[in-house]
Amino acid sequence: MELATKLAEHLGEDTLTARELEVLILVAAGKRNSDIGERLYIAEETVKPHLRHIRGKVGAKDRTEAIAIAVRRGIIRL
Repeated sequence: MELATKLAEHLGEDTLTARELEVLILVAAGKRNSDIGERLYIAEETVKPHLRHIRGKVGAKDRTEAIAIAVRRGIIRL
């Protein structure tokens, strides 16, 4: 696929914040919300909005799809 085509596919996408990226990486590592909260020193109830924002930004319906999309786009590596 041409570079211009690849770039066009992602035009207008919101970028993930540093915290959202941290959360996504931990989700991809198989961590539960409570584990993520402990690891990042935030409440589990704070993890949930981060996940909601991540799903919205990448256009995913659930956390598994968010990981798959992020890997395909090169946002994270497994």
